[in-house]
Amino acid sequence: MNEPGLIDVHAHFTTEDYISIAKENGSREPDGMPEAYWPRWDVRTHLKLMDEAGIAMSVLSISSPGAHFGDDAAARALAREVNEVGARIKREHPGRFGQFASLPLPDIDGALAEIPHAFDELHADGVVLMTNSAGRYLGDERLRPVLAELDRRGAVAFLHPTSCAGHESLALGYPRPMIEFLFDTARTVVDLILTGTAQRYPGIRFIVPHAGGVLPLLADRLELFRSISGDTDGPTVGEALAGLYYDLAGTPTDRQMKALTSIATPDHLLYGSDYAWTRYDQALRATAALDGVQAPAGQSWRHLTTQNARSLLGLRE
Repeated sequence: MNEPGLIDVHAHFTTEDYISIAKENGSREPDGMPEAYWPRWDVRTHLKLMDEAGIAMSVLSISSPGAHFGDDAAARALAREVNEVGARIKREHPGRFGQFASLPLPDIDGALAEIPHAFDELHADGVVLMTNSAGRYLGDERLRPVLAELDRRGAVAFLHPTSCAGHESLALGYPRPMIEFLFDTARTVVDLILTGTAQRYPGIRFIVPHAGGVLPLLADRLELFRSISGDTDGPTVGEALAGLYYDLAGTPTDRQMKALTSIATPDHLLYGSDYAWTRYDQALRATAALDGVQAPAGQSWRHLTTQNARSLLGLRE
């Protein structure tokens, strides 16, 4: 049986302007990684990777640190700029690229202005949300107007970890993507669930990155503490986690996949390469590793995740 081309929901691009602005605003060493690790993205190399890995389509987004560096007006301009670039790439390579648009959060008014532009003018496939925006996690009441609009549109919201407040102490001197990114993803998903935000905005289809990170290991403990607090209304933590989507970027090993499938159903799993922040050869190795992991119900991960992505994004066969 011929395998379908993968649909990559966790793929990143950069622009020279974006990198320059990020460096000028304190991100010379991105999230604690060496300065040289900033990826200089170009469409030709990305397409070459896609062809080599059997990826039919990549949905592009801007990764951490996002578009907001402290000034609302500058963040609005930067989000608009990168969204216009992403839309142009999508137009110039129909069927090969999609786009998750950036929002200038925590600027609520700026985000509410960018959402209709992204969806109605640029025809974005969804949005990318950092796990925290200047310390505001997804359960923060101040984000409700933005989440309400995304809910009204039935939007896909791809979550991406970023550095948290206090990372200087928490990260132990290591690059934040190594450990802290996984915990910041857990923080925002826990906040999303325990504040009732996921239940309040059921129209948003959230994608959790990196095979759920540490969430599979926390699920039972979270439910225990929810029960201790007497908060037994609404879905259980397990039910809420099962309602989210999960990409398989990072380390899709047997161990990680067994953990993930303890909280997620097969129809909510998606492929992710994490290119270009994950380097070319590393992305190829991770994809090959996923091909070697046993998939549920006798299917391949390529077939399963591709069908799921098509359904989620409303793509034709």
